[in-house]
Amino acid sequence: MEIIKIWNDSPSRSQVEAAADAIRRGELVIIPTDSVYAIVCDALNQKSIAELCRIKGINPEKNNLSIICSDISMAAEFTRIENEGFQLLKANTPGPFTFLFPSGRRLPKAFKGRKTAGVRIPDCATARQIVESLGNPLLSTSITFADDDEAREPELIAERYERHGISLLLDGGDGGSEYSTIVDCTGDEPEIVRQGKGVI
Repeated sequence: MEIIKIWNDSPSRSQVEAAADAIRRGELVIIPTDSVYAIVCDALNQKSIAELCRIKGINPEKNNLSIICSDISMAAEFTRIENEGFQLLKANTPGPFTFLFPSGRRLPKAFKGRKTAGVRIPDCATARQIVESLGNPLLSTSITFADDDEAREPELIAERYERHGISLLLDGGDGGSEYSTIVDCTGDEPEIVRQGKGVI
């Protein structure tokens, strides 16, 4: 696994492109976010999605899948966002939230059995710039960790995942151990289904 060190959430253009190119090739990459480090892949690459789900032990037919978008406009291309949801995104992103919206038609086959998709627009320039370079969302799932040290330290994250075929880790320094707050926006009123780092 290659490790690229990024300072102060300010990646160089070549670092962003290295990550985006790996993702375009169908590879899995670990990146920092504003909550927990995440394993990501191209959200439009079915083979990569299947590999990510296998590594994390996710059943895409039963588990909610989340995408990282660069901004609200991209989120609206892949999910159906009504006015109240738009206002929530505008007020709380970029930030440590996952907003659940009805799935849109542009999402790949892995989402077809799911009525909802999670949307992340993290307060992390590295993550958003990779999405911008790629030109479409990333499928994202938080890393698995046994304790806070393993969540925070990129070296320990690399040790856990080096046998899983992940090609690249972007080392953005100490990570978090608190997950994003999940807000369900599919009903009549937004509902917090998991209180995490983000506070509405």
